[in-house]
Amino acid sequence: MKIVLFGPPGAGKGTQAKSICNRYSIPHISTGDIFRRNIAENTPLGVEAKKYIDKGHLVPDDVTIRMVYDRLEQEDCYNGYLLDGFPRTVKQAEALQYFLSSRKECLTTALLIEVPGSFIIDRMTGRRVCLACGASYHIKYNKPKVQGRCDVCGSDLIQRKDDTEDTVRERLEVYETQTAPLIDFYKSRDLLRTVDGTKAINLVFESICKILGESYDNIKK
Repeated sequence: MKIVLFGPPGAGKGTQAKSICNRYSIPHISTGDIFRRNIAENTPLGVEAKKYIDKGHLVPDDVTIRMVYDRLEQEDCYNGYLLDGFPRTVKQAEALQYFLSSRKECLTTALLIEVPGSFIIDRMTGRRVCLACGASYHIKYNKPKVQGRCDVCGSDLIQRKDDTEDTVRERLEVYETQTAPLIDFYKSRDLLRTVDGTKAINLVFESICKILGESYDNIKK
């Protein structure tokens, strides 16, 4: 099972990715993890990527693609994988298709967790986290027992810089510009499947499992 998972920031991709990988016993592959490992191990690709990251620039597609190729050729990917954060652009999607075709393999599905921008803003700007123990809350949907205090350790709760409304809107704009075109790319190849990310976490996962089961059955035919 080879899955591409994408969607807007705050759509719940990380939570669902973990559940999918546990359910189907496949590795969760994120570009962030790949970058960190290559940089930590001082690989040639890691050294190259670090030059851009240190300057605050995006790592170019060709470097990212080579890192992903290297990761997908590792033994734990033989029985499938879930890609999270790649592809981000149509160029990267084309590169993934080329990689799969060269190995006579195919993508099971491109899974889009669909969530409206207004819902994302409400969800992310309302998040509060405890820096001491990592517990997470929401001012509307998961309130702490005492306002501004962590239920677990009693420390102050804060709003992360990434969760301010201006930052969330900027991230959504980047998503619409760079990643949203992937919707048409995968739709034209009959690989796109969408799930409503506004539902409860368990219901979203149930929908995903149904989609993946049907997609996998179609490939086997």
